[in-house]
Formats: sequence, structure tokens, C-alpha cells
Amino acid sequence: MKTLVIGTGGREHALARALAQDPSVSEVHAAPGNPGMAAVATLHPVDPMDGAAVADLAERLGVDLVVVGPEAPLVAGVADAVTARGIHVFGPSAAAAQLEGSKAFAKDVMEAAGVPTARAYVCTTPEEVAAALDEFGPPYVVKDDGLAAGKGVVVTEERDAAVEHAASCERVVIEEYLDGPEVSLFAITDGTTVHPLQPAQDFKRIHDGDQGPNTGGMGAYTPLPWAPPGLVAEVLETVLQPTVDEMARRGTPFAGLLYAGLALTSRGTRVVEFNARFGDPETQPLMALLDSPLSDLLVGAATGTLADVPAPRWKDGAAVAVVVASKGYPESSSSGDLITGLDAVEAVEDVHVIHAGTAMSGDDLVTAGGRVLAVVATGADVAAARAAAYAGVTHVEFEGAQHRSDIAAGI
Repeated sequence: MKTLVIGTGGREHALARALAQDPSVSEVHAAPGNPGMAAVATLHPVDPMDGAAVADLAERLGVDLVVVGPEAPLVAGVADAVTARGIHVFGPSAAAAQLEGSKAFAKDVMEAAGVPTARAYVCTTPEEVAAALDEFGPPYVVKDDGLAAGKGVVVTEERDAAVEHAASCERVVIEEYLDGPEVSLFAITDGTTVHPLQPAQDFKRIHDGDQGPNTGGMGAYTPLPWAPPGLVAEVLETVLQPTVDEMARRGTPFAGLLYAGLALTSRGTRVVEFNARFGDPETQPLMALLDSPLSDLLVGAATGTLADVPAPRWKDGAAVAVVVASKGYPESSSSGDLITGLDAVEAVEDVHVIHAGTAMSGDDLVTAGGRVLAVVATGADVAAARAAAYAGVTHVEFEGAQHRSDIAAGI
């Protein structure tokens, strides 16, 4: 089977790496990809937002499956453009991707499906914002209704900060604060059958102790030894399957990766948000532990035959990913800084590097801004995987490199 992965980030590198290790995959292509992906895939230039260009490339390469990684191309209809050429694609239609593209739409779907989530108001005027903030009180939770690369949410005790964030958005969802730890539970679905993956947890804030502004994610680990034993079955029954069924009822079936961001609150499990694609960086440790052929699951979802594909199997042990970000991230971003030490990272046992914001400058590997790379490690348990990941991180060098030192600490 020939595959084409669309995107440039760590998520896409992890998916391409898993496909390259899949015995039924003969070719892995990536577009536009990144320097790390070049080790496991053939790279091609393309604008990931241009559906016609992606479909043209897929036709020219004669691929059997296109995997659209990021959310923006999905919301823009890139999967629809590929499907229209008769090529199988993993990733939802533009209509179905509104589960991530609009938080107000997601709330409407959850209400219709009876999915437990936070009470919320959709606001478009300062008066509506003020009323919603009054209703819920602090801590205030204000979410940009549209796509914001994981940085559109403000949770704050400061009313002025909540009002300021709301004013910067065209439409916001203001909701009650959900207490308790957060969990990422991904599920692969063909619009009918749902195969959950094992739970993961990511770390959104830039600094240790969950301080500082939100980022796209500074690290992640799986599995979660502290999670309730029946969590996956509960979420499948109360969240994932009802949501997939409601999308089908509306005539916009969701086929692809449904990502449920959950809060395990004092009042039970609640949905914080839905995403329409694999999460980054949770995908990196999940792919490191996946023991099933990835292509079987993706093709099953893309062709409506997931019921015939066995549920995912997982290797024993745990995996941890620690993200190393560029200087100034997330407020600004530095690029063009020379990266060294990656060979030494890869020499550490059970450790590999996943590239995200990297580029080539002549023969030199340099930063391309944002989250630059992730050091991913496996181990007998979370503590062992964490120790190996941080042993790898010590070798990564570029000017202004920053990482959290508390990813998966104390687990």
C-alpha cells in the first residue's frame, strides 16, 4: 500500500514513522513534511491548504491512502477534495470537521447527543460576554469559537483578562470551569464503528507547574496508571459513540480521528473539547506504543470497514514525549537557530526524536520556530520512560531552547 501524509509537524512525523514500520505499507510519502520525516518518507512540496493540489499530488503518486494531519486543512475541505478524486482519505469532511472548527457547533452536537459537558454560552457582543462571566464567576473560561492552534482558550481568575480575550475574538464560548485532571482520549471511527485508543495526558502550559500561557502542548505520556479502570468503556458509551451517531443522524458522518478532551471532575467525566484529528504531542507517545498495524485502522476508517478491523493492541510499558520549543515561544518564535546533538539523543536506548519546527539551511538542521521537536522514549513504566526521555533531552542544543522539566513527573 502507498500512503501520503499531509502536514509538517510532529504529529505527521509520528504517523509517517508508524506507517513506515507497517509491513503492509510499501511507500510512505509526505507533503510538505519536515527534515525528520525525510528519514521515513519521500517528501514533496505542496500547500496543505490547497485541496486540489493535494488531490493532484495523490493522483500523481498513485497512493492508496491520504492521511490529512492538521485541523486547518480538514476544516478547509482538503479531505473532500481528495475523496472527490476517488482516493481514500483518513480525515473528516469539512462539514464533520466543524466539531473542531466551531466550539459552538460542538456544543450543539453534544447537547443533541446527551454528551456530558460544561454549561456554556455563545457570545458575540460585550453585553453577552459580561452576562456570561457574571453567570459563571471565576475562574473564567473563554474560548475562541474558531481554530486557534490550541491557543484560543483563556482560563483566568482575572475578569479583565477574560474580557480582553473575548474582545479579541469574533465569537466566543464562555463556559463553567471544570475541575479535575484532563485526559485526551482519541478514537478512530468510520462514522459508525468506534475504536478508542488508550488514554494519554498532555501538558498545555509553557512552564513547569502549569504556569504561563497555553501552547500547542509541551509534552505527553501514555498510559495513565491513575485513570479509573472503566474510563475508556465509559467514554465510548457516553461520549464517543453518541457523538458519532449524532453526526450520522445529521447527514454529516464523522470518519477519521475523533479526539475527546476530557475533564475527570468531582461530578463525573465531562467533555472539555472535541478535535477532528490526532492530537500533538499525544500522538507521539501513542504511536510509540501502538502494536497494531496503523494502516489497517486508517484504511478501515476511510473505507467504512472498521468493524472488520480488530481493536488496537498496545505494547506493554509506557511512553513519554518531551517537547523542546524555540526561543520566545509561544508569544513569539525564533527560527534559523542551529540544532545539534540529535545523533546523541538517538543513541540513548529506547529513545527517538520526532521533528516539528525544523528546517534545513544548506547542510545544517535549524529551527523553524514554534515547537521544534519532541524527544520520545519508551520504558517499563511511566517513570522509566520519563527518565529516558529526559536523558535524551540533555543532548538537544540550540539557542534559546526551552522545555518543561515536569512532564509526567510523579506518575
